[in-house]
Amino acid sequence: MPSSRPSSGHPAAPLTWLYVPADRPDRIGKALGGEADMVIVDLEDAVAPESKGVARAAVVALLATPQPRVEVRVNDVRTPYGQADLHALATLLHGGGGLRIPKVESADEVRWIADAVPGVPLRLIIESALGLERAFEIATASPAVAGIGLGEADLRADLGVTDEAGLAWARSRIVVAARAAGLPAPAQSVYTNVRDLDGLAASCAAGRAMGFRGRAAIHPIQLPVIAAAYRPTREEIVAALEVVSAADQGAVALADGRFVDEAVVRQARRLLTDAGGH
Repeated sequence: MPSSRPSSGHPAAPLTWLYVPADRPDRIGKALGGEADMVIVDLEDAVAPESKGVARAAVVALLATPQPRVEVRVNDVRTPYGQADLHALATLLHGGGGLRIPKVESADEVRWIADAVPGVPLRLIIESALGLERAFEIATASPAVAGIGLGEADLRADLGVTDEAGLAWARSRIVVAARAAGLPAPAQSVYTNVRDLDGLAASCAAGRAMGFRGRAAIHPIQLPVIAAAYRPTREEIVAALEVVSAADQGAVALADGRFVDEAVVRQARRLLTDAGGH
C-alpha cells in the first residue's frame, strides 16, 4: 500500500528524452552520441507494420551491450506485436533505462507486464479517458513503475479535444497522480511542430509551471530548448539558496517579508536538487 505522504527524495528524472525509430540504427547511434539524457528507441508509432520484426531484432542487438541511456517503447501489449516485444526484451533491459509502455488503461495490465519482464523499470503512458480516470491506480500498481506520463495525441483524439485548454485538467491529473504515488514528476508529451522553437519554449514554460519536469522530443533541435526551459535560472537558484540558508539559521521570514515555512523550504531544496545538487 502506498505511503500516505510520498517521499520527496526520489532521484531526479532526466530532463530530455529523444524518440528514435527502432529500425534506424544510424539514427540510434547519432542519438546516443548526442545531447539527450535518455534515448527512446521506438518500436511503436515510428515503425511500419512490415518492419516490426526487423526493428525488434535491431533492438535486441543494441541491448546485447548494457545501454543505461536507452528506454524502449514497445507496441501496445494487447497486440501480437507488443507481446512479441515483451518476449524478446524480457531479459535484456536490466542494464538499460527500461520499457515505455503505451496505451495503459489498468493496474491489472501493469502487474501482468511487470510479471512478464521482472526487474525491468516501466514508464507508463496514459493515452485514453479510461486510463486517465485510473491514473493513481496505474501509478501504484507495481514497484516496477518508474514513472507515468501522457500520450497527448491519442488522448486528444479520444476526448475530442481541439485546443490546449481542453488538456489542462488531464495534465494536472497526471502531475497529481505521479506525486501522490511518490514517483518523479512526469515529463511533458512531445511538441510536434519541430520548426516552432518559440512555441516549444512557451509550452515548456507552461508545463514547468504546472509541475512537469522535462520533455520528450522528436527531433534533436528541440533538446536545447527543453533543457533551457526546465533548468532552474540563476535567479531561482539564488532565491532558493537564500531560503535554505535562512531556514538553517532558524529564521521564519526573509528580509523582504517572505515566510520560510516547511513547504517553502521543501520547494527550495527540490529546485536546488534539479539545479545539480547544491
